[in-house]
Amino acid sequence: MKVRKVIITVAGRGTRFLPLTRSQPKEMLPLINKPLIQYAVEEAIGSGIEQIILITALGKHAIEDYFDRSLELEHVLEQKGKTKLLQEMRELSSLVNICYIRQKEQLGLGHAILTAREIIGDEPFAVILPDDIIDSPTPVLRQMIAIYEHYRTNVIAVEPVNHQDTVKYGIIEPEEISPRLYRVLSLVEKPRPSQAPSNLGVVGRYILMPEIFDALTATPPGKIGEIQLTDALQLLLGQQTINAYEFEGKRYDTGNPLGWLKANVAFGLKEPGIREELKKYLAQLE
Repeated sequence: MKVRKVIITVAGRGTRFLPLTRSQPKEMLPLINKPLIQYAVEEAIGSGIEQIILITALGKHAIEDYFDRSLELEHVLEQKGKTKLLQEMRELSSLVNICYIRQKEQLGLGHAILTAREIIGDEPFAVILPDDIIDSPTPVLRQMIAIYEHYRTNVIAVEPVNHQDTVKYGIIEPEEISPRLYRVLSLVEKPRPSQAPSNLGVVGRYILMPEIFDALTATPPGKIGEIQLTDALQLLLGQQTINAYEFEGKRYDTGNPLGWLKANVAFGLKEPGIREELKKYLAQLE
């Protein structure tokens, strides 16, 4: 069955960006001239996704407004003769079919995915965590869909992480299938370096079979009361294969201020209208 739907989670509180996120969703922070959430949506569209399910929360209405049509803005642009901008704004509001589900309590990524069970139904689906911006010629989700279409099973994205950083990631125990592709033997959530089965950390892209919902339902909350997707995937391993794909591309963790700043510099250095002046400015700082 084709992967037609994607869940994009935007319900987090964004505490690492306080006080900014008191009133501004973290996902609306700009990366050059587009908000972070738009990169996730564009990756989904570029991967052939037909329906996007955004898991939101209280105070996230700016995200819904952003993808809605703004007739007043369109009128102003039309009056000023800014036809190119006008076309871009109209295209933005008709990118793809988007629906919204509100996660009423912040009970973890696993719980957020569970809220979309009725909309997903009995079909495979993708998950994108928009904090992970991945710069790649081919969208990472499209790379993963190609793996799914060959093996017809769960696929999770992984990348090598520094040994001391295993405490920040779900870590897999891998069995190599081919270059960049592994069968997952086990998963451990945020292990100490001495207990990590490898240095391959799970990052924010998944293709999941619908059986994950039963596994999530059976997964008890962790120490802080959250349902962890990594724990549910470990349960799912008892009945289904999970493959891990070491994607091609450069990942930026924009979920923290330094990572967000690095992404802006990196993307700015690729932007024709910004690159040369930015390079000059950075050279002055050295």
